[in-house]
Amino acid sequence: MPRTLGIATIGQSPRDDIADLFAAQAPAGTRVVLRGCLDGLTDAEIAARPPISGADTLYTRLRGGTDIKISKKHVIERSPETLRLLREEDGCDAIVFACTGDFPPMEGDAGVLFPSRVLNGLASALLPEGRLGILLPLPEQVGKLKAKWERPGLEVVGEPLRPSATPEEAAAAAERLKAMKPDLVAMDCMSYGPALKAAVKPVLGLPVILSITATARVMNEMLS
Repeated sequence: MPRTLGIATIGQSPRDDIADLFAAQAPAGTRVVLRGCLDGLTDAEIAARPPISGADTLYTRLRGGTDIKISKKHVIERSPETLRLLREEDGCDAIVFACTGDFPPMEGDAGVLFPSRVLNGLASALLPEGRLGILLPLPEQVGKLKAKWERPGLEVVGEPLRPSATPEEAAAAAERLKAMKPDLVAMDCMSYGPALKAAVKPVLGLPVILSITATARVMNEMLS
């Protein structure tokens, strides 16, 4: 019987870029359903809940392709209903919460796949000690790197790169990160796609983990 994969994005649906990539990695015949935690809200309602600090800031893309900073607290408030709909209305067999941010326990999140845990697990396995380079969307997120990634024996360095960057901008960001001499690089945003990885990897000249494809491959194991 075909399985159903649910994707909860922190912004709004549709997000064909995310849904299509997961569909390509899923077992044949998998039905993919995507819902956004901010679905049903107007632009004005979203703007009325801006981030209150760097720690409260998330990056996403709204319906229509608008890049925006949103409040993590607002997303957390709305996530339980999104997860409930994916389970109860859509009948999902597996659910991915499509954001690489760290999230506290939330109602209905049992068994949900969080990309941040996949990315951290891979980085720990591949680089027990050394210098980890992080590409992330916003300059204000660089200050949170130590709390999220650092552990004994691991130094963390970061460089901002907008997911909507041109190949030339991506290459320039990769050059700046390369100058910090990382041993491994993680692309810490679900809006980063294979094309952006293709722009930075030749410049960096070392292994690069792309969060969306790494998560999709773990998801495949859950559905297979």
